[in-house]
Amino acid sequence: MEIERHKTDILILGTGGAGLFAALHAKQANPELDVTIAAKGLLGKSGCTRMVQGGYNVALAPGDSVERHFMDTIVGGKWLPRQDLAWKLCETAVERIRELENEIGCFFDRNPDGSLHQKAFAGQSFDRTVHKGDLTGIEIINRLMEQVWALDVTKLEEHRAIELVPARDGSGIAGVLLVDIRTGGYRFVQAKAVLLATGAGPTMYLYHTPSGDKSCDGLAMALRYGLGLRDMEMVQFHPTGLLGGPDTRMTGTVLEEGLRGAGGILLNGAGERFMAGLDPAAERATRDIVSRGIYAEMRAGRTSPMGGVFIEMCHLGEDNVRRQFPGMVKRCADCGFDLAGGRVEVVPTAHYMMGGVEFEIDCSTDSPGLFAAGEDCGGVHGANRLGGNGVANATVFGGIAGESMAVYVQHQSAWREPDETVIEAGLARAERPFALAPGDLGALRETLWQEMWDQVGVMRTEPSLQRGLAAIDRVTAALRSTGLADGDRAFNLTWHDWLNLDSLLSISAVIARAALAREDSRGAHFREDFPETGDLHGTAFTRISRQGEDLKTEMVPVTFERVKPGESLIDDRIGAPPAAVM
Repeated sequence: MEIERHKTDILILGTGGAGLFAALHAKQANPELDVTIAAKGLLGKSGCTRMVQGGYNVALAPGDSVERHFMDTIVGGKWLPRQDLAWKLCETAVERIRELENEIGCFFDRNPDGSLHQKAFAGQSFDRTVHKGDLTGIEIINRLMEQVWALDVTKLEEHRAIELVPARDGSGIAGVLLVDIRTGGYRFVQAKAVLLATGAGPTMYLYHTPSGDKSCDGLAMALRYGLGLRDMEMVQFHPTGLLGGPDTRMTGTVLEEGLRGAGGILLNGAGERFMAGLDPAAERATRDIVSRGIYAEMRAGRTSPMGGVFIEMCHLGEDNVRRQFPGMVKRCADCGFDLAGGRVEVVPTAHYMMGGVEFEIDCSTDSPGLFAAGEDCGGVHGANRLGGNGVANATVFGGIAGESMAVYVQHQSAWREPDETVIEAGLARAERPFALAPGDLGALRETLWQEMWDQVGVMRTEPSLQRGLAAIDRVTAALRSTGLADGDRAFNLTWHDWLNLDSLLSISAVIARAALAREDSRGAHFREDFPETGDLHGTAFTRISRQGEDLKTEMVPVTFERVKPGESLIDDRIGAPPAAVM
């Protein structure tokens, strides 16, 4: 088939916080660079950073410190994070929040004395979440978008990446094969450096928060390309997804963690508060604990009318709730709920993938020229992402990636010649559904949603995971024989539904395989047949890679570079030895 071919110095896949920051920092490092940005949707209008409600974690307040933020991240991640990456996140967040304010132009909420207001989020020893009301992501992305639109960069909107293409001689990445969604045509962009910042998104679950264009394309491409994926069993369920009913896509969207941080309580169907008996932090426990608490009430049948539980805020004062959380009040009202004065039905909802591509502190990967940042990456959060660490992760490592690619391109003077057989394989995979009889893609997608929720969800066992893998295999086989009714490729959304489902099935299998390999419970991964965490000193992470058509699973020991289990970098007692932290 005919393919348009282009060359660029740097190609960035994704226009969330990581992608936009990478473009900005690459051009700041070297304004002469030819930078191209490709987005599956519209620049700055698609992706998940825009959907961030809660805020941005950063150690600014008196008494807080990078060390405290780091320890909260490590302990919350159940000692699974790669410590150099977690430290880089916490340390650079201080620099990045100043950049967002003073250079990017973001306006965050402030205290009466003019200092940045920081609110409480679960699992943290300090109120350190900087925010713009409860619509922080819109503020950050709008200002970033203004900056990037002013840059001399090539923008490929509504372009879907479908294959990472290696060099013919195996020396690194040569470029990326894309589909122009508007025309249905193919485009190969040859690049000296490529950034994978597509944002993952666990939309293979019945209840999920990310936008519909998130289908783990980046992770699926990385898996086919040969990169290792770590911590993929660690899918974070946000405890309070709005339960709006079966006929609205509002179901699954997040009611932000600040509601519980401000004092919101959870009630089962009988109106009984249940979290206080499960954890000393009650509703302010980490997301995994609260999600399991809600799921247990659901499984026991103590549910709200639509099968979830209630969140209640009215005891905090209706006017106060409306003032603090205008976005959440409106979202609930759109589904017929009064958040400020009544009760709202909620359910755990798949929110974020802590796992992803293994990468280095400069955002490089095992493949020369291929970089990664944001939710496509694993290792930063471990078994749990603290609320407020997500947008910090995207902006911190997005900026680092931009700077690293600018330096890399200075030393990579020539473009690599692509492996044309990989391009041909990518084309064949994308074209496959046009040669098949049409079928019911919606039914296949809903089967995957339900099976992942039931078998590979909040609670797991070996039998449930095996059932999940069998279901994934059945849906995959059905997809391989399901085609499209419309052969026109321009804006053929059913075609892209097919491609979405193909990516989701690939990564669903990886999640289930990693969950089978981890025979203990920690953070977001809870095995009812292995409920204990075990010896933290022997902590290992899962690595899944592809060998031919099979998946290879490894358990790799975690290196405790800065602090070991049982120790801490902080102690409030002057002159005291390191504190014990479990």
